Amino acid sequence: MYAADRSSQHLGIEIGEVAAGRARATMTIADTMTNGHGIAHGGYVFLLADTAFAFACNTYEIATVAAAADVVFVAPARAGDELIAEAAERVRFGRSGVYDVTVRRTDGTTIAEFRGNSRALPGTTR
Repeated sequence: MYAADRSSQHLGIEIGEVAAGRARATMTIADTMTNGHGIAHGGYVFLLADTAFAFACNTYEIATVAAAADVVFVAPARAGDELIAEAAERVRFGRSGVYDVTVRRTDGTTIAEFRGNSRALPGTTR
């Protein structure tokens, strides 16, 4: 999946530790990812969490996409910070699933909490 994920590649997101219902993604905040307040733009933090979510919910044999997602920003990240997003499946039911993703700096500070709802695409396999 990563080979076709040009957005993640372009932003330098690296994928590691993928297992059934789980995934880890990392990204370093570049100065071009900061907003007018000098902190990481929330869209980039959301994108990192969404990427970990995507890899976690696609660990099964059917192609799966996001049906909904929300994020709570807890603390700011700044240029140069390496962020780690860890996604974990909470429940799968029918073609749907619920996943939580915590985004942290390498010092352990929580930056954001993300919850995503997945939906498996009927008739597709990976």
